[in-house]
Amino acid sequence: MNHATSFERVWRSASASLFRMAHGSLLALGLVAVVFIGSGRLDGEQATSFNALVSEANAAETPVVAAAPAAKKVSVKVVEEDVTLSREMARVRDWVSRRYKVSTVALEPVLLAAEESGRHVGIDPLLIVAVMAIESSFNPFAESSMGAQGLMQVIPRFHMDKIGDERGEDALFDPELNVRVGTLVLQEGLRRYGSMKSALQYYGGALSDPAAAYARKVMAMQQRLTTAAGRKSDGAA
Repeated sequence: MNHATSFERVWRSASASLFRMAHGSLLALGLVAVVFIGSGRLDGEQATSFNALVSEANAAETPVVAAAPAAKKVSVKVVEEDVTLSREMARVRDWVSRRYKVSTVALEPVLLAAEESGRHVGIDPLLIVAVMAIESSFNPFAESSMGAQGLMQVIPRFHMDKIGDERGEDALFDPELNVRVGTLVLQEGLRRYGSMKSALQYYGGALSDPAAAYARKVMAMQQRLTTAAGRKSDGAA
């Protein structure tokens, strides 16, 4: 009898643990019953106790876990800004394409960069385009014997502060970056010397030229671009 009582205590303890682990699941009790019956160790009294426990489990409340609400589908519309050339610059694109035999597809991002950079620093975009025409004839891979690179023929070693130290030595062959950096060089000259003519001479490395030949050449090209754009000249350049 002591053996039976000890066995019952062990059996009840094991059953209670299974109840806690399975949260009232009858599967655990079924497994216990199968084990004990299969081993011939579940006598009549123990079977009665077992059945009572099963009844108690059936009567107990089973916690109900509410199903998580279905995730709502959220439609995210990505609005891409439609950036296009101004009407003036579109006319310039066509004129440059004919004169320099350059694809309009290749010119468009370059001229967009000129418009954006010019607006940012307060310089006429047509002046920036004029520098490109004089410096490289719109060849983004041009390189001089002095190491000037790209569309606006910027010398990297003199303008790393504008390029960014993390960029490689060939960074200025990226046309859009070249235009942005070249525009910053023009802005720097304008800030230092106070007039666009002097800024252009600074840009061309010809500050000592009293005739300002480089500035006059760029400004003459700017005037042709102004005509191509259909803009009336205001003489501000």
